[in-house]
Amino acid sequence: MTKVLIVETNVTRYGGTDDPTGLWLGEAAEFVEEMQQAGIDVDYVSPKGGFVPLDPRSMKYTDDAILTIYENPDFIERGLTHTMRPSQIDPANYAAIYYTGGHGVMWDFPDNEELQQIARQIMQQGGYVTSVCHGIAGLLNIKDDQGQYVIAGKKITGFTTAEEIIAGKKSVVPFLNRTVAEAHGAHFTKKRFYSEYAVQDGQLITGQNPFSVRAVAKILVEALTH
Repeated sequence: MTKVLIVETNVTRYGGTDDPTGLWLGEAAEFVEEMQQAGIDVDYVSPKGGFVPLDPRSMKYTDDAILTIYENPDFIERGLTHTMRPSQIDPANYAAIYYTGGHGVMWDFPDNEELQQIARQIMQQGGYVTSVCHGIAGLLNIKDDQGQYVIAGKKITGFTTAEEIIAGKKSVVPFLNRTVAEAHGAHFTKKRFYSEYAVQDGQLITGQNPFSVRAVAKILVEALTH
């Protein structure tokens, strides 16, 4: 059975501030709905396991589809309340890993070696490593067995510097996605801010912003079912 592992943040605040952040709800919910429609099962993991906070701003960008997933008891239980810890994950069970966004991930995704190992094994067994928006933070530091960054030489995308400026967070975030991606050898591509954009380069599938979730999901479904 094909299964995808969804990665979510445990971070509740922007580093060193009282400003709340967390998972961008739509980046999980829309992806889950696309997987459901394709008959693909999902599991949920977070760096610490357990509770996943929601970025309050993401609640302003909901629709009936997002709220339907949000109200689903399974999503509440497995996706928000009792996510698994990385140590509970057997990568052999998954055809892909999907890193959700929300600014919180910039603090607990980049240097989590357990998550990196899961992603590395999924790639080694021919699976896909995918992300949307700030979720690219989970890909930036993954290295292969030769010590090379897996994004090196690859076309990827993620939340842009222009989008950070518009969101009012450029001075708060610990790094800029494009800066780190290019320092690690990636070809960072983008479209106009807040435009839907997703790109596949081999086993990597990435989306630019919250409006790109379904585009990422559809590329992944196509890759997994054909």
